[in-house]
Amino acid sequence: MITKLTPPKTDIDFHNGQAILIDKPIGWTSFKVVYQIRKTVNVKKVGHAGTLDPRATGLLIICTGKMTKSISGFQDLPKIYSGIITLGKKSESMDLETEPFEEKPVENINEEKILEVRDKFLGEIEQIPPMYSAVKVKGKRLYKYAREGKTIEREPRKVIISKFEIRKIELPDIHFEITCSKGTYIRVIANDFGDKLGCGGLLSKLRREQIGEYKVEQALTIEEFEKKYVCN
Repeated sequence: MITKLTPPKTDIDFHNGQAILIDKPIGWTSFKVVYQIRKTVNVKKVGHAGTLDPRATGLLIICTGKMTKSISGFQDLPKIYSGIITLGKKSESMDLETEPFEEKPVENINEEKILEVRDKFLGEIEQIPPMYSAVKVKGKRLYKYAREGKTIEREPRKVIISKFEIRKIELPDIHFEITCSKGTYIRVIANDFGDKLGCGGLLSKLRREQIGEYKVEQALTIEEFEKKYVCN
């Protein structure tokens, strides 16, 4: 059960507890956003309700004080993402965090094939968490193993894709919108999508548009939050 969010007032008690909607900028880790919020409002107990990769932008729910007890409730809500899958390329991170290592032609790919493959991702599917992820194995984040050049065996996880809309096709780019369950890796979808088409693919752009009923249009940028709530 989670508390319904209301727009925060300038005199809000962040120590007692508040959930904040932030539009995360590209290049920032989710932890960096948490650190910045903690520093801005001078509150020790701060956490986020669902990691966004550094190259992703969009909605991040930050909880302070007693509201951190609601984090798991926010995490369980369905998510909506928009972005771009770029075909003909692959990378170790499945996005542009690492350099593409393979390029293949995409001239034989058409809308019919793309929609046919899209349909295979609808419903309950299994994903193997990527090595470049925050999943812990033996107390260590997978991305730390990856940066050491190690590959760790991972168990597949079931996730639900309730909607997968192809917004526009501009090869090699496919513009999409996905509604999915907790724990879905959009990077893995991009990688697997390209593999099913036989040309490879990676995630070149990602934005989290919505978590449950909470939309990125309601969120503040880091700069807007600091200007409004900086602790003097």
